[in-house]
Amino acid sequence: MANHGNYIVRLGNFVRWLGEQAEELGVELYPGYAAAEVLFHEDGSVKGIATNDVGIAKDGSPKDVFERGMELHAKVTLFGEGCHGHLAKQLYKQFNLRENCEPQTYAIGLKEVWTIDEKRWRPGRVEHSVGWPLNRNTYGGSFLYHLNEGEPLVALGLVVGLDYSNPYLSPFREFQRWKHHPSVAPTLEGGTRIAYGARALNEGGLQSIPKLTFPGGMLIGCSPGFMNVPKIKGTHTAMKSGMLAAEAIFPKVTAESVDSETAGLHVPEYADSLKNSWIWKELYAVRNIRPSFHNYFGLYGGMVYTGIFYWIFRGKEPWTLKHCGLDAHQLKPAKDCTPIEYPKPDGKISFDLLSSVALSGTNHEGDQPAHLTLRDDSVPVGQNLAIFDGPEQRFCPAGVYEYVPLETGDGMRLQINAQNCVHCKTCDIKDPSQNINWVVPEGGGGPAYNGM
Repeated sequence: MANHGNYIVRLGNFVRWLGEQAEELGVELYPGYAAAEVLFHEDGSVKGIATNDVGIAKDGSPKDVFERGMELHAKVTLFGEGCHGHLAKQLYKQFNLRENCEPQTYAIGLKEVWTIDEKRWRPGRVEHSVGWPLNRNTYGGSFLYHLNEGEPLVALGLVVGLDYSNPYLSPFREFQRWKHHPSVAPTLEGGTRIAYGARALNEGGLQSIPKLTFPGGMLIGCSPGFMNVPKIKGTHTAMKSGMLAAEAIFPKVTAESVDSETAGLHVPEYADSLKNSWIWKELYAVRNIRPSFHNYFGLYGGMVYTGIFYWIFRGKEPWTLKHCGLDAHQLKPAKDCTPIEYPKPDGKISFDLLSSVALSGTNHEGDQPAHLTLRDDSVPVGQNLAIFDGPEQRFCPAGVYEYVPLETGDGMRLQINAQNCVHCKTCDIKDPSQNINWVVPEGGGGPAYNGM
């Protein structure tokens, strides 16, 4: 967890700057367009992607502003969608990419940016914690960065493993409770919260990395899961994977004659170079830290394991621990769990959910097809509510899902407030019935994270 000598930067600002550098080199960027579909050649190799049509009403009819999506074709298409990408999900099935790896496991990260009293500001200071307010059987930790910019800003957040078992747990409310800890609250007193957001993270590590190459494409960035879990850092590995991909692709696509058995070019050299890079070495050393948490003692057992095998043997133990399975299958029935009583937000340090979503800048065109779809409309009430007391109401960090009484007669129904969605992908991951399917909304919709 050592951070000495590192710079603290806001990724939103960094990515914007990086985009400007790319455009100066002649790279074409298409902000506001969503990659909605993978295109294939007749031989099954990847041909490219298609962006979705825009200007379609909820009923599927074209509006006056209707515009057909574009097809983008390439010899090699790189999929760098981030955690739990909707196109990557299709590719896993199409090419059986997860055949020889463990299931991916995830966490939800919640984050806020504050302006604080300058007297409490320590530019460059980094604080991490594990455990509280989560119990010993729920994996998670926090971060608090004092940004070294021209004004007194801090970025803080809580990461909660999505393999938790109590359906009454609310990651958002755990985060709000965490801010009242005596080591955190004094920093925030008198400050102003200016931004809020949430995003799922890959936590499977080395064991969960799928096959990375296939005819016509490859997986890069955060999509396949290169995050160093104990460090809660993956931007450096994601960027390096893109560099390695470029180095592997360039000589093949520029060669005058390329031997390829498929119409889409297959570049397996990328996977080989990645396994010979420092990415693999770094992830191998910490491969057992996250799965070691799954023991009777939970947090304490995992800490002991980490102390012995990481600090003493430097992660060179001769075995590799397995994960416990899909996060969606870890919830226990509500009748076997104790409801969690959360304190009411005080409006100064802790806040309610909807006022938080307002700070994310989230906006979706109201008259468009739903991007949060259900495979079976009867499942939410019949299974999720009946067995797990509707965990969607609590694991979503944006108030998208709520159970409301039927307009006529007795009973409940699931209401989906898709306009609130911050595109974190948690619902697609944690839904115990795996009935929710996240698809791309109209391009340009979603959170407007400015400097997050």
